[in-house]
Amino acid sequence: MKNRFVAIALTALLLSASIWTHADSRDLTIASPAEVGMDKKGLAELGKSMRDLVDNGELSAVTTAVSRHGKLVHWQAYGYQDTEKATPLRDDSIFRIYSMTKPIVGVALMTLWEEGRFKLSDPVEKYIPELAGLAVAKADGPDGKPITEPADHAITIRELVSHTGGLSYGFFSRSQTDTLYLQAQLLNRDNTLKEFVTRLGKLPLKTQPGSTWEYSVSVDVQGYLIEVLAGKPLDLVLKERVFEPLGMPDTDFWVTPEKATRLTTIFSPGQDGKLVARPIGEYLTKPTFFSGGGGLASTAMDYLRFGQMLANEGELDGVRILKPATIEMMHTNQMPDSIDYINRFVGTPGNTFGIDFAIVEDPDGTTDHLKAKSEFWWYGIGGTWFGVNPVQDLVIVGMIQNQGGPGARKARIDGKQLVYAAIRDSE
Repeated sequence: MKNRFVAIALTALLLSASIWTHADSRDLTIASPAEVGMDKKGLAELGKSMRDLVDNGELSAVTTAVSRHGKLVHWQAYGYQDTEKATPLRDDSIFRIYSMTKPIVGVALMTLWEEGRFKLSDPVEKYIPELAGLAVAKADGPDGKPITEPADHAITIRELVSHTGGLSYGFFSRSQTDTLYLQAQLLNRDNTLKEFVTRLGKLPLKTQPGSTWEYSVSVDVQGYLIEVLAGKPLDLVLKERVFEPLGMPDTDFWVTPEKATRLTTIFSPGQDGKLVARPIGEYLTKPTFFSGGGGLASTAMDYLRFGQMLANEGELDGVRILKPATIEMMHTNQMPDSIDYINRFVGTPGNTFGIDFAIVEDPDGTTDHLKAKSEFWWYGIGGTWFGVNPVQDLVIVGMIQNQGGPGARKARIDGKQLVYAAIRDSE
């Protein structure tokens, strides 16, 4: 197992270069941990912990990256992106980032907000009439259809971006409404976004708007809202407003033929607990449905650049995406006082929610390190994770391709814990 990796030796790079040279000339400056108030041994422990998960067979591969004060202090790629072919993980391997698509779409939407295209208090139906006059499920009914009542108000865009609009996902919980979501095949990759909202508009809301937090298709609705406001397909809007300005050439809704050999295999634990490869499948063809909630593929470096823009209050390398006040609003609690935020899905006590980001409000020291307070973050069902901490001026990115299993949770939670434990100057 010791040969199961390509490790990018940061210490060697520090001796030979001051600029990371993979993606383009605008990449982050490399610094020693001591230069940014971090412990070299602590970051080495992070690397060892991730490698152990691969060597123990809990992960196929993992890439971790850490920047502080805008400088890269840790980068490691380890394992196989394809175990069957023994293809080593590359520094530019492409991962399905699934729900880490959501913060990117949120940023694109807020560029339109800054242009005055909408207000957060606007009803969604003002721009998407397919979602007007939605009924709300209030009790189970006959033939699998819930008994409904009128919504007490139309979903607002603020509720949409904070998952409090009464929508659901269909497969993270069980109710008659969830079953109807699944039967409608809302997220079929052959749908257009307009077809998606048309089908959604025929279904009841799961709860009254503004009454609860429910992880949902809200960001897919945001994707269509972006198309309506911008008058362009979502993939083109993201390219123009986020990917090209930030130098993210490998982030898209599909992996083109010339990049196909860089796409990682995704794994799930089998009945015996061992990793089982799943078909690479749909990411190698361009979808009709541009899922704002989970459709993108990306690389660790691309996402690190996105995270660094957020840490820099909306700017990277002289290119401004959003104003500092907008970034601050996105990682400010958007929950109404009446809502008891649902931690059951996030699985992290003491977190709340802003605009397409979870926020560490009261870390408990177990799942969130005590120094993680104010971090805004999210993760993907394929095991990827990231966090931006404006207090610590820290960006963390982790990329794996394990759908389920204890290894994925260990990588995310232990990885973040070890990064924060390596901070020395805030003690």
